[in-house]
Amino acid sequence: MVEVLVVAVVAACAAALVFLAMAARVVKQYERGVLFRLGRVAEGVRAPGLNLIIPFVDRLQKVNMQIVTLPVPAQEGITRDNVTVRVDAVVYFRVIDAVSALVKVEDYKFAVSQMAQTSLRSIIGKSELDDLLADREKLNQGLELMIDSPAVGWGVQVDRVEIKDVSLPDTMKRSMARQAEADRERRARIINADAELQASRKLAEAAQQMAGTPTALQLRLLQTVMAVAAEKNSTLVLPIPVELLHFLERAGRPEPAQRIPETAPQQVPQQIMETAPPTPVSHTDGGLHTDGGPRTG
Repeated sequence: MVEVLVVAVVAACAAALVFLAMAARVVKQYERGVLFRLGRVAEGVRAPGLNLIIPFVDRLQKVNMQIVTLPVPAQEGITRDNVTVRVDAVVYFRVIDAVSALVKVEDYKFAVSQMAQTSLRSIIGKSELDDLLADREKLNQGLELMIDSPAVGWGVQVDRVEIKDVSLPDTMKRSMARQAEADRERRARIINADAELQASRKLAEAAQQMAGTPTALQLRLLQTVMAVAAEKNSTLVLPIPVELLHFLERAGRPEPAQRIPETAPQQVPQQIMETAPPTPVSHTDGGLHTDGGPRTG
């Protein structure tokens, strides 16, 4: 009788241990448990720690409440300024309502991934290339808003969205490189021109200063000669003043011959010719005579 009682006690203890093992569930600190009793969600969410369920009746499903890092595959699209690009991103989200994440959507991770891909394509089509390269913070905020709007109904909150990389075609990269090179060359030319302008102003001031003291120009010439002679070379450069070249050019040019003015022929004044009375001429039978003179036979 005692042996039967002992066997019964041992069997009861073993059954209790098996029942306890089947009923005990441990929920970790970063998890929350959703209890389904006969297919229906039980009220409340199981907190972290040891939780007991009814075997074969209850089913406890755990939901991770940590922030999930979800990489978005590279999406190819055409920007608003007709440039083909490939953009990939990363989404950081976490579950804030475990019941909604399990009941309202079949797979919330897959849903968030597909929503992120479609939103990324939409952002590419609405943006220009300069915005994708320079103004990523604004695009990240717009992308986060587009993903977070439907995700709130799934019990998911999007914390942050980051665009990782923007891939451009090789032809576009070469065009941008040429544009940057041309811009740098333009700035270099402007800087050189500004330097030449400043140098010309300083040289003009120096020329005006030396014009009043010719000795300063001679001293400057001697300093230049000393600077050239300081180098170990056998060539000595002596600058010739420009005024000396002008003087030699004028000296070698022949002088033009002086022209003698021609004397104009004397002309009878027109007034005298007009005042002299004309001599009358008359015809006769025997010859030509003038009035007042002797006749000829």
